[in-house]
Amino acid sequence: MGSIRVASYNLRDFKDDPAAAARVIRAIDPDVLCLQEVPRRLFSSFRVAAFAARCGLYWSGRHRGSGGTTIFTSLRVQVAESRHHRLRVARLQRTRGYAVVRVSSPGHQPLVVASVHLSLDAGERERHAGQVLRSLSGGGPVVLAGDLNEGETGKAWQLFAAGLRLVSPTTPTFPARSPSRLLDVVFASPEVAVLPHADVDLPEADLVAATDHRPVWVDLETPTV
Repeated sequence: MGSIRVASYNLRDFKDDPAAAARVIRAIDPDVLCLQEVPRRLFSSFRVAAFAARCGLYWSGRHRGSGGTTIFTSLRVQVAESRHHRLRVARLQRTRGYAVVRVSSPGHQPLVVASVHLSLDAGERERHAGQVLRSLSGGGPVVLAGDLNEGETGKAWQLFAAGLRLVSPTTPTFPARSPSRLLDVVFASPEVAVLPHADVDLPEADLVAATDHRPVWVDLETPTV
């Protein structure tokens, strides 16, 4: 398999309808699922692991310190590395972080995938974007996905766009009930080929019930070895 489907979804800490969210994810059928706002407090790992199983996906666990970001994968890809990082925030602000996996398919270069959820504060978004990019540099083809909490005029978005390119659709993703803003995106390195977008028939009722964001996904192909 040369193509890898990468999806991104903000789940609002499972405050809505996890069953609907799981149905949406199973319909999209991603190889790599970048998540934001999964439960992150003590003992939350049991809830996240159970949700991964409900989606038919696998999870490395150990996401404390990641600010509620993590990544699930399917058995169609090989996972060589999985890690979670904390980002420094102002006192009393929501914790922030990002998750990273290195995945591959037979005969193709490994792909570094990061899940991010940027701050509501513009200055913090820009600072965190720079830190994430520096940590991912030099490791081969990169995909960065998540909820940026800003649009294309934002400085964090522009930092990502300087070295990567937007590869996901530009359809608004927030709020789920009547989307008017594009907050959830996927960026990729120039050497990663983008395949034609494959639409998935997702029930409107599930999209609205699942969470306050809509998911995004893209099919990518990494260079051959």
